[in-house]
Amino acid sequence: MIKKLDNSNEEVASQIFTIFQNSYKIEAQLIGVLDFPPLLRSATDIENSKTLFYGFSENECLAAIIEIVIEDKHLDICSLTVDPNYFRKGIANKLISYVLGIIDFSEAIVETAVVNIPAINLYKKHGFVEFKRWTPSHGIQKLAMSVNTLSKKQIKLDV
Repeated sequence: MIKKLDNSNEEVASQIFTIFQNSYKIEAQLIGVLDFPPLLRSATDIENSKTLFYGFSENECLAAIIEIVIEDKHLDICSLTVDPNYFRKGIANKLISYVLGIIDFSEAIVETAVVNIPAINLYKKHGFVEFKRWTPSHGIQKLAMSVNTLSKKQIKLDV
């Protein structure tokens, strides 16, 4: 079940924080870094965030989260995390499909590490294509991917 989360609620923010920590520790290992910026985010940061959070629950346990910003029909996927206990169940795929289906957007953008092949492949499955690569000051090479509503409609027609 997917629903919007109230991250301003301290308990909900704490649950989001726990999933972020569990998931991002695995991603840091995949990328091969010790200092991974998403791990520095606190529960208070999450509680005070103005972004939108949607969560996927299984048996009333929060299993995964997608965090987004929508502004002027521009959708930015800020984070997509799945608790390691729920890996390989297609939950991240369901969250992306859900958000892309309920949000009225003209373009959606996501960023990830260049070496995060599972994430890149997941986004490609939803029609995202790479448009930029760079290395921020933290040293982890990143790429940005986007999809627009025209390409989303084409993917649905092709399927």
